[in-house]
Amino acid sequence: MRISELQQKDVVSVADGKKLGPISDIDINVKTGMIESIIIQGNGNWKGWFSKGGEITIPWKDLVKIGNDVILVRGQILQDTIEST
Repeated sequence: MRISELQQKDVVSVADGKKLGPISDIDINVKTGMIESIIIQGNGNWKGWFSKGGEITIPWKDLVKIGNDVILVRGQILQDTIEST
């Protein structure tokens, strides 16, 4: 799968079914060649350790499934951080 194919998919939280947005970038570990996380361009309302300048960083381990049209992510981590702010 190519990065451009990933960028065409919507990222959706399995916790609440909310669409988080499309992938704007990925973070790759140059030593291992493995994807560390995906980066989503957020709407600016997200706060917490996973957001920076309107970007949401989701660790690769939190991806549940990559489907034909969507990427499902564990949303509980996002929810806990949002509720604590």
